[in-house]
Amino acid sequence: MTTAVHVRTVEGFGTVTVRPVDPDRDAPLLHSWVDAERSRFWGMVGTTVEQVREIYAHLDSLTTHHGFLVSRDDEPVALLQTYDPEADRVSECYEVRPGDIGAHFLIAPNASPEPGFTGSLVTVLIAFMLKDRTRIVVEPDAANEKAVARMVRLGFELGPEVVLPEVDLPEVYLPEKRARLAFLSR
Repeated sequence: MTTAVHVRTVEGFGTVTVRPVDPDRDAPLLHSWVDAERSRFWGMVGTTVEQVREIYAHLDSLTTHHGFLVSRDDEPVALLQTYDPEADRVSECYEVRPGDIGAHFLIAPNASPEPGFTGSLVTVLIAFMLKDRTRIVVEPDAANEKAVARMVRLGFELGPEVVLPEVDLPEVYLPEKRARLAFLSR
């Protein structure tokens, strides 16, 4: 079993656990989330379970990028990816500061959504990311109005709209992306 790197109990919400993704064990679950049309901005619709496993195995091999499975009361509810912006294409679009951490998160599909769920969950994830860092940078797809609005509600300061350059390497391909930067300082 992969060891939790962050656990926080939130009164009235439950216990949130953050642990590293285990590519072999978690690939089928993650595939069911990232391959869904609702997750199109994640950029993995049309992948296979094996491709998801390979992507997260590659991510797991890096020292600058990390994948985490987030659970509430032992039920998986989100995928969090963090990264060092200096080692990412986003560094070409803004001036990285010491203490910055980049983040992507995907909330799992839920048949019966709860009011306040995302806000409560992301508050725990923000505390986790700012434990050893001073500022979070996110770069949701500029066309993902829901994600941009959510960042504002959570207290992020909107930055400019940018174009993240294409990455075409043997181990990873990322198409060019029009994104909206947003920042949250400790």
